[in-house]
Amino acid sequence: MHTFTVVVTIVAALWVGFSAFSLLRRAAWVVEPLTEYGVPRSWWPRLGVAKAAGAAGLLVGLAVPVVGVLAAVGLVLYFTGAVITVLRARAYGHVVFPTLYLAPVVAALTLGLAG
Repeated sequence: MHTFTVVVTIVAALWVGFSAFSLLRRAAWVVEPLTEYGVPRSWWPRLGVAKAAGAAGLLVGLAVPVVGVLAAVGLVLYFTGAVITVLRARAYGHVVFPTLYLAPVVAALTLGLAG
């Protein structure tokens, strides 16, 4: 595994982990938009745990590549859903935020599959 792949994967995992932590801690800058988008409050803990599990899966994937690929695929689906949610809420100016999380996960997945 190349050093670049490891670095990108770790950065993606930390970034997604930060997102999970922020949601689980109910940071205002995270939960206010979720309310605006119509995401039910009862979903928030599950969404935070899903992100945390994905971040952990990316790190485990450094030792067990199939786990990393599956985690990355799950996170790509998660953040694609987030982009769709933002678009459905017509909050077009906010679409950049889930994309900022999607991009490094796509990069980690691409590098993981190429390696």
